[in-house]
Amino acid sequence: MSDGNLMQSSGKNGRTTQVDALVIGAGFGGMCMVHRLRGMGLSVQGIEAGGGVGGVWYWNRYPGARCDLMSIDYSYSFSEEIQQEWTWSEQFAAQPEILAYANFAADRLDLRKLFQFNTRVESAEFDDVRRLWVARTDRGEMIEATYCIMATGPLSIPKEVGFEGANDFKGEIYYAARWPHAPVSFAGKRVGVVGTGSTGIQIVPVVAEEADELFVFQRTPSFTMPMRNKPLDPEYVAQVKRHYPALRASARNTAIGGVRPISSRPLFSVTPQERLELMEDSWARGGLAFLGTFSDLLTNSEANEIVAEFVRGKIGEVVKDPDTAERLKPRGYPIFARRPCLDTNYYEAFNQPNVHLVDLLEDPIVRLTERGVRTQAREIELDVLIMATGYDGLTGAMLAVDIKGRGGSRLSDKWRDGARSYLGLAMEGFPNLFMICGANGPAALANIVTLDEQNTDWIAECIDHMRRNQLATVEAEAASEDQWMAAISALAEKSLMPKANTWYVGANVAGKPRVFSLYSGGFNKYREICEAVTADGYRGFSFERSQSPVEV
Repeated sequence: MSDGNLMQSSGKNGRTTQVDALVIGAGFGGMCMVHRLRGMGLSVQGIEAGGGVGGVWYWNRYPGARCDLMSIDYSYSFSEEIQQEWTWSEQFAAQPEILAYANFAADRLDLRKLFQFNTRVESAEFDDVRRLWVARTDRGEMIEATYCIMATGPLSIPKEVGFEGANDFKGEIYYAARWPHAPVSFAGKRVGVVGTGSTGIQIVPVVAEEADELFVFQRTPSFTMPMRNKPLDPEYVAQVKRHYPALRASARNTAIGGVRPISSRPLFSVTPQERLELMEDSWARGGLAFLGTFSDLLTNSEANEIVAEFVRGKIGEVVKDPDTAERLKPRGYPIFARRPCLDTNYYEAFNQPNVHLVDLLEDPIVRLTERGVRTQAREIELDVLIMATGYDGLTGAMLAVDIKGRGGSRLSDKWRDGARSYLGLAMEGFPNLFMICGANGPAALANIVTLDEQNTDWIAECIDHMRRNQLATVEAEAASEDQWMAAISALAEKSLMPKANTWYVGANVAGKPRVFSLYSGGFNKYREICEAVTADGYRGFSFERSQSPVEV
């Protein structure tokens, strides 16, 4: 199979498609991967559960949905045509604009014909004899592919709602991660929002403007900083377009894979007055500036607490009711150990008389009822309930597919105690199975589009190496996988990030192993490691030779 041609046949169990590569997911990583492989002359089949491209941005249509990475970072760098032809309107783009960008890129690159939408891959099994992957979809179709690439992303499977009586509520119920495509009205209604992570923080101010009453159910308060979003000036946009090559090169050599300001200055290297002035300046500028004010906030707990207390003070300045302000102040975990949030008027919303904070640490939810939400102390009647309860992050999307590797070994068994891989790209026991942006890489700690491009490039180069050298399979070695996981663990021990109960460690999903599954050494270091592995003849990987020549 080669030269971009798909082979199809029909059997008693439905259609069988034979391709060189199967790519699961049509987000930014999946689109980039399909584009790269097609350009190498491979036949490719993309599968996407949604009705179009965009990945999480196809589904996330909730009120206020917006990217908290700067638009000029959250975009492809591999196509100069797309960079020059597309123009972002805001510093932080809203969901409709991001989805429009994804559709623009798909059309500009002519990718839609390579994807089958509204289709979910239910299982994928490696055939040891034929040395290829056999995937089955929920349409009863079968796809046979030499290479299987999981472009399912770190946040794509919503967490199940764990409240008793979840089906009893008779009002309108909406899930932020699966929002309707039609407009939803909150006018004159009593609305409840469950969850105050980045999604809930974006939803609350928007719904508060329309709802008759809004009840915000908060278990763990998040640190959130003012986004201070603004339209992009045309002269600035033109400047960026002229200097994209230098900006992209700079981004690839940073710890986050982006161009936001980052300081090498430890907090205690400046006087108390100077650091206060620096924090005030960053807070006033808004956006991501505050994150880069000091270099040691995730390694020095004393420095971290000083910055955390500064933010708590800002909450107290904004929220007028002292009791509400105190309940909104995060305590008990380091700032930035949970995903840092950016907001527009989140804290200000609690000054509105129609907005009520329900502190679930003091008065937890007991169950959902026909009329609303029952806490230990009372029943709150609602017309609308919004679940902003997050995702089964990093591993959920992979485990949603019944993946069987060599000898029928199941991924669910391999990952019983937490995700394991080599470089976050491949696994021992699962030949020719690649992951673009999941567990054990930088994932949520880096600009995902930059990471997607880095990993699709690496995977494409590995496949090209195999085809040029008549190699049938590639597989991570057990020793290299062990060493990589030990390196992730050693880095985590130096960081404050594992000290928070977050989806980074699986704490948001009942029964999930508590493991910090992210590489925290920085995107730039991760990229250097991946490049070094390639330069050293794919150190840590084993290959099997083809039984017959491979067309290239």
